[in-house]
Amino acid sequence: MDFNSFLTSLGTSFLIFVVLMLLFAWLSKKPGNAVVYYPNRILKGLDPVEGGSRTRNPFAWIHEAMSASEQDVISMSGFDTAVYFVFLGTVLGILVLSGIVLLPVLLPVSATSGKSTSATTSNGTFSELDKLSMGNIPEKSPRLWGNLLAVYWVSFVTYYLLWKAYKHVSGLRADALMTPELKPEQFAILVRDVPPVLKGQTKKEHVDSYFKTIYPEKFYRSMVVTDNKEVNKIWKELEGYKKKLARAEAIYAQSKATGKPEGARPTNKIGFLGLCGEKVDSIEYYNGKINELIPKLEEEQKVTLREKQLDAALVFFTNRVTAASAAQSLHAQMVDKWTVVDAPEPRQVIWTNLKIKFFQRQVRQYVVYVIVALAILFYMIPIGFISALTTLDNLKKLIPFIKPVVNVKALKTVLEAYLPQIALIVFLALLPKLLFFLSKAEGIPSLSHAVRAASGKYFYFTVLNVFIGVTVGGTLFTTLKTIEKNPNSTIDLLATGLPGNATFFLTYVALKFFVGYGLELSRIVPLIIYHLKRKYLCKTEAELKEAWCPGDLGYGTRFPGDMLVVTIVLCYSVIAPLIIPFGVVYFGLGWLILRNQALKVYVPAYESYGRMWPHMHTRILAALILYQVTMFGYFGAKKFFYAPLLIPLPILSLLFGYVCSKKFYRFFHDTALEVASHELKEIPNMDQIFRSYIPPSLRSEKSDDDQFEDALSQQVSRSGSFV
Repeated sequence: MDFNSFLTSLGTSFLIFVVLMLLFAWLSKKPGNAVVYYPNRILKGLDPVEGGSRTRNPFAWIHEAMSASEQDVISMSGFDTAVYFVFLGTVLGILVLSGIVLLPVLLPVSATSGKSTSATTSNGTFSELDKLSMGNIPEKSPRLWGNLLAVYWVSFVTYYLLWKAYKHVSGLRADALMTPELKPEQFAILVRDVPPVLKGQTKKEHVDSYFKTIYPEKFYRSMVVTDNKEVNKIWKELEGYKKKLARAEAIYAQSKATGKPEGARPTNKIGFLGLCGEKVDSIEYYNGKINELIPKLEEEQKVTLREKQLDAALVFFTNRVTAASAAQSLHAQMVDKWTVVDAPEPRQVIWTNLKIKFFQRQVRQYVVYVIVALAILFYMIPIGFISALTTLDNLKKLIPFIKPVVNVKALKTVLEAYLPQIALIVFLALLPKLLFFLSKAEGIPSLSHAVRAASGKYFYFTVLNVFIGVTVGGTLFTTLKTIEKNPNSTIDLLATGLPGNATFFLTYVALKFFVGYGLELSRIVPLIIYHLKRKYLCKTEAELKEAWCPGDLGYGTRFPGDMLVVTIVLCYSVIAPLIIPFGVVYFGLGWLILRNQALKVYVPAYESYGRMWPHMHTRILAALILYQVTMFGYFGAKKFFYAPLLIPLPILSLLFGYVCSKKFYRFFHDTALEVASHELKEIPNMDQIFRSYIPPSLRSEKSDDDQFEDALSQQVSRSGSFV
């Protein structure tokens, strides 16, 4: 990429961001768009705009986001979101402190060094940007001392800020767990691998007797997990008909208001997809289906409770300390019996995974690891291929007939600026759902745990395939003939090719923060979808709410994308220091815009009280080690005699990670008893806690019907179902 293409990419990305920001300032003031730009505040019963003024400064959101405290973020979006902002702030601090030293020192050192005689990715000629990189320093030059000391500076800044952040997040987690508000999961444990019952004993009696013996005073009751496949199917069908009935009634009511006083009753065909078959009155038909399914659901609920019990249970205690102690204790001599962990939140239990046996979970985990490793390996081939093919020079070689088109100067500049980056972003967008599916397949019991596992896989995908794949693939492709003539030059060519790839990553980061965060702030896509749904699809309040419901921040996929940028900026911070300001803008802009979104838009889907942080910490440390190893190899390629002085750094990083893990990690895995012992502001309603874990499909349609409740209780005591 030449300098003009780089400036074109940067300029157009910035222009798009400015346009999107102005669009946000204009669109967010319109009352009809409030549910798109302020859904979190609306759901909490607050005014969309503080003070209710619609004539305020269009850029007031910037001041609101910057002045909001950490406690404001927690109250609006939870502790997990606050921890994500600790991550953003920590990385931003690392880059700012690194840049303060590296930019004024290394840029003049490289720029005044003169032209290098070593091979480069641009065939011996440096572009304007190459002159500001480490590649412009000759081999064995004493100027390389500045770069070597810079590696140490970046490393020690990272250690310091990561240590501070770990302590801070640990305090946040303690505050979250000590709050006096009632949290059902703090009174429960999840028990898996329940052994076979004794003769003449039900499964519930088996679980109850086991835990009553160990915790005679604090045990409350147990809930044996059941196979809910059939009852879920009936329940979903029933809920679907209820929604259709509400829609039909809304259409009928609307026809009365806009047409004849008697209105026009809606009709529908009952054949395939409603396209064929007998035409019926919708309201009568859906009412009939609902009346038909309710007794069917009640019967299936009883059958499920009585006959479809699994080898897992939730056990409830009357005391938080007892539950916390039980969750981290060994209950049986054999590791595959009575496996106990802390209970997830009711809303994030993955019920279908609870029945999976201990050794089956172990096998599944290793199989998934192998699948992910193979996927990474084979994904690297198309990633490297894309990085090589999406350069215009290579495309012209492979597809000669496109030369007249791409030789048009304006088109060539735009394609060079955007084609490789867009191809890479689209390619990566296909990954998250696959990795989340694989994580769930391991047998993980909770949504937050599955998100953490998928996030880790996504991180390794992005780093190994994008960073290493693009660097290695692009460099090998452009130097293939040289390698054929002299295979021993491979390492030297890869090392000297790193500065040349810096321009690709500069534009990649710029595209992500300008266009990516511009779309995030303006919410153009959700706005268009909402208005289309509101006009053509939504007839009821429930459908309208579903159309604008924003979902959560999605940092399970957002964080690995951020980590790719962290890895890129760290690894190039000394090689091409100009990338540091891009990293600072990316994380600074991200911190500002996502803070606004957390306060006003996104609603958390679950709360894990900062369990993601140890994984964030480990990934940053992994990026730092990759950076240190990369720099050691690059100094070796530069034939710098003192390169071995970098060897202690990866060892120091591993030692730092080990110390942090030993000091902090246990509290993120288990709840400290001193934290659990804090008093609640109210006496816990144990029956309410227990019922919060009952799956929706097993809750009674006749909540006020004593006869149904009595029958349910009898089934429980007689057959050992989950209540």
